[in-house]
Amino acid sequence: MARVIIVRYGEIFLKGKNKSYFESLLVSNIKNALNGLKHTFNRSQGRFFVENFSADVESEIVDRLKKVFGIYSLSLADKVETKFEAGFPKIRESIKALALNLEEENTLKTPKFRVTVKRADKRIPLTSAEIAADFGGIVIENSSFTVDLKHFDYEFFVDIRENGWSFVYSNVIMGAGGLPVGCSNRGLLLLSGGIDSPVAAYMMAKRGMKLVAIHFASPPYTSERAKQKVVELRDIVSAYTTEMKLLVVPFTDIQLAIHEHCPAEYMITIMRRFMMRIASIVAEQYDCKAIITGESLGQVASQTVESMTSTEDTALYPIFRPLIAFDKEETMTLAKRIGTFETSIEPFEDCCTIFLPKNPSIKPKLDTVRRVEKDIKNADELVAKAIENIEIY
Repeated sequence: MARVIIVRYGEIFLKGKNKSYFESLLVSNIKNALNGLKHTFNRSQGRFFVENFSADVESEIVDRLKKVFGIYSLSLADKVETKFEAGFPKIRESIKALALNLEEENTLKTPKFRVTVKRADKRIPLTSAEIAADFGGIVIENSSFTVDLKHFDYEFFVDIRENGWSFVYSNVIMGAGGLPVGCSNRGLLLLSGGIDSPVAAYMMAKRGMKLVAIHFASPPYTSERAKQKVVELRDIVSAYTTEMKLLVVPFTDIQLAIHEHCPAEYMITIMRRFMMRIASIVAEQYDCKAIITGESLGQVASQTVESMTSTEDTALYPIFRPLIAFDKEETMTLAKRIGTFETSIEPFEDCCTIFLPKNPSIKPKLDTVRRVEKDIKNADELVAKAIENIEIY
């Protein structure tokens, strides 16, 4: 009897003739996620199996796999020989051990169970229902559980494969879902030090997009610790997105020029227009096909329809806003779940919070924004200098 982890995918089943491409990408991402942990990896008819690992790394393997997009669910299972001719002795032994273990853990007064059998090996003359009824007797003999096929507290699964092996388990651990990272091209993420943009990264990676991150820093107005905070956020999110390069743009001179030459109410809008200019150039350099932000409609002055229209006027690529209909509570809940929230709320200012006007325009007119922006005579030079001095992490 050996412990294995069964890995199932979901949406990939719908990919028809392209399924093998998505499968191979998912396999590659799984192997990268488990790098450094001793194991073997096998596959069989729409299932992947992680095997030959030691007990001390079992939980670490599960934790890493739960962060791989494309995985629908996982199960820790006993892998045993089927041996139908001998009456399934190894399966029976495994079911008995599982029943005893669940009986010990049970806290319910009247626990109910059912047995579900999948019989891929059609050489066995018994039906799945007949096998399940037989195995259910083992559970009854070794626990206080009673049968209820519809309203059950525990489910015993027996997956009888066609290769002479069977898998016995009772747990189904939900995975991250989505599509394998890398199947939906590459995008450039505007990564601030706040709550929203790391969640936006998670959402786009879930749809298979590989990411490069860009951050705008304004030293000395923003500190080295603020920049390190962004690096930490990148590291946390990378568990889901796979490796994510981080580019830090020196933005101080641009912000000072905006502060000097532009009316206060338009400073935020023009600042974000410069960000989009720089992001578009960088996107081309890194072969990114879209720009991603953590904007949510109406959340702040720069995220009204008028403000976003003015901002994206300078972008040369589509702008994806995966959080556009999220409220703040929804975003915070997801940030806590993926582990970025506590880092995001550390009190270090980013460039969006300095030179903040008291009354920013919430409905800027595009023609007016374009006109006042022309007062910055050396805009192209400022952009080129900022890109030339990008730091790469």
